[in-house]
Amino acid sequence: MPVQIKPPEDGEPVKRQRRSRSRQPGSIQEYPTREGKRWRFQIYVPKDPEYPELGSRRLTRSGFTSTDEANDALQEALKQRKQNEKFGSKVPLISVYADEWVEGLKLADSTIKGYKKIIRNHIRPQLGDIRLDQLTATRIARHYRDLEQHGRADKLGKGKPLSANTVNKVHVLLSSIMDAAIDDGHVTVNPTKKKRTVKAPTTSEVRAQKPEIVTWTGEQLSTFLAWDRDERKDELFPLWRLIAYSGMRRSEALALKWSDINAKTMRISIRRAVNTEDWTQTKTTKTGNARVLDIDAETLKALAAYKVARAELSFDLAKADAYVFADDEGNLRSPDAMTSRWDRRLKWATAKFDSLNRVTLKGLRHTHATLLLELGEHPKVVQERLGHSTITTTMNIYSHVTPTMQRSAVDRFAAHLGDA
Repeated sequence: MPVQIKPPEDGEPVKRQRRSRSRQPGSIQEYPTREGKRWRFQIYVPKDPEYPELGSRRLTRSGFTSTDEANDALQEALKQRKQNEKFGSKVPLISVYADEWVEGLKLADSTIKGYKKIIRNHIRPQLGDIRLDQLTATRIARHYRDLEQHGRADKLGKGKPLSANTVNKVHVLLSSIMDAAIDDGHVTVNPTKKKRTVKAPTTSEVRAQKPEIVTWTGEQLSTFLAWDRDERKDELFPLWRLIAYSGMRRSEALALKWSDINAKTMRISIRRAVNTEDWTQTKTTKTGNARVLDIDAETLKALAAYKVARAELSFDLAKADAYVFADDEGNLRSPDAMTSRWDRRLKWATAKFDSLNRVTLKGLRHTHATLLLELGEHPKVVQERLGHSTITTTMNIYSHVTPTMQRSAVDRFAAHLGDA
């Protein structure tokens, strides 16, 4: 039976039924700024998704450079609301959030240090005072161009152009920060991924600016090692030879223990590396995986003679759990100190031999890989010896083709075709 509504008596004011305000899916508005037109969106979201009885509040995000960009962000916010995700009420500055983000990472100390350096030099000074939700693709694009023109922050090159490789690292790091901001509910879209506006350096641009790897020929390597062993009688000769003949990293060589060397099988196990940020400690290898290297007989002989010399100094220095290249107290050596020692020896050697060019300590590792490739070894073998995570890493580093490799390839090609 329908409900009867009593009509008002004469002189009684009519009470209008109050209409509830409908919550629209969201709205997009245009507004002017000194830099031109910008757009913002507004939606109503729960004050706390866990307590819907608290009601709703209006959420506004602004700074978008087009209606499409604002609409994309709006759709993401609507999706977030539908999934009952919490929206942060106070959006932090980029500088504050970046510092908090990097402190929560669980990565190698050297990686964390590198991230902090990028934030300190290339994110905080230029973008740090911007709120996360106000960082636009246009601002990011301008930031990258500024870095490319005068972004260097070091003392010697301050104000000079920043390399494409470093700008790309800034891009990757900033993108990760903004992804985390989405997870935390501070923003709904990542402006660094707006590819139509944000033009980060491409892989080809990074590769084109990458300095060439400087290595030695086999003859140059032999010249140096013979001089270092016979004339200089260098106590660290076994270290230089081991790196050159194995391709291991300096931090891996310095963390080697006598128990890692198996003279019978002629193999060395790489299980750890010196922590370059705290060289009194060791860590896992760069990839986190141990590996086993075959080693030649002469290098094993050099290591065996070195072990005898260490035992004469102190029996403890030759124990199985002792570090092979420890100092006289049995402690780990600093990787940077070893690099300095290498540089001094190289200075003496290049002054004596005109045929020797300057090669870094890491250049010995590069020399090992390059000589193997010149000899026709499969890149997979080189990858395993160097401890690269993928063969792609190996091929990208050694994408240069030496004249020896070219000549060998040409000769094999011609021989295959015969007199054709």
